[in-house]
Amino acid sequence: MAMDKKSLWITLGTIGLVLVPLIIYAVFATPKISSGQYDQLAQCLTDKGTKMFGAYWCSHCANQKRMFGSSFSKINYIECSLPDGKTQTEECQQAGINGYPTWEFGDGSRLDGEVSLETLAQKSGCSIEGGE
Repeated sequence: MAMDKKSLWITLGTIGLVLVPLIIYAVFATPKISSGQYDQLAQCLTDKGTKMFGAYWCSHCANQKRMFGSSFSKINYIECSLPDGKTQTEECQQAGINGYPTWEFGDGSRLDGEVSLETLAQKSGCSIEGGE
């Protein structure tokens, strides 16, 4: 009987040694919501009516998204590809989008392909550092 109690305590102790650090890690190591480096630029672009038309399978679109990092979530992004990867959404057809990415500005002008953050800021009247 004494051996059974000893085994039980060893098992509980082992479980505790494994679970306690995992619980502490889960509580304290969860990612904190933080602002992205280009949040102000991205928000300014959106506020000024700038849109990025793209496709999920487009490597140039992925590069453009990487330029913004987590700030890309503030960009007005329109997905043009349907799940089959071959056909285009009605919205993009009507907008006459022929390549990806396509940036459309509030004045209706467009730039095709990967565009530097500096060019996007200049074209829209935004600032990379502080929005406007």
